[in-house]
Amino acid sequence: MKRFEKKAAARGFTRSDALACTPEKTRQVEETVLEDGNVLLDYTVSVRPWFTGLLKRLGAGSDGRIKKKLQLDELGMQVWSLVDGSKTVRDIVRHFARVHQLPEREAEVAVTRFLRELGKRGLIGLR
Repeated sequence: MKRFEKKAAARGFTRSDALACTPEKTRQVEETVLEDGNVLLDYTVSVRPWFTGLLKRLGAGSDGRIKKKLQLDELGMQVWSLVDGSKTVRDIVRHFARVHQLPEREAEVAVTRFLRELGKRGLIGLR
């Protein structure tokens, strides 16, 4: 059992539970399709109060929120387009594995790592 699986199992959350979750895009994300076909995600993050003070002192002025952007490549766009609030992580992994002719375990590692990064940035939530 890997380190993440051990921590999750200790909290009562198994790998199977994680794959059964349904990712949903947060409402604050704005998608823009670029000329090259890639997708640019615009989103806002809240910053800690001490950082807000620092920004004000530097003349950047801040209300405690910062606009950020994330450009997705072709593989990221494919996974992002599958996050529709109805497909589970397992469904997304299987689709990704089938399209790219990968072993399911390899696709699971890639997709879950990407979804985890989106979650850390506040772009998706799991239910």
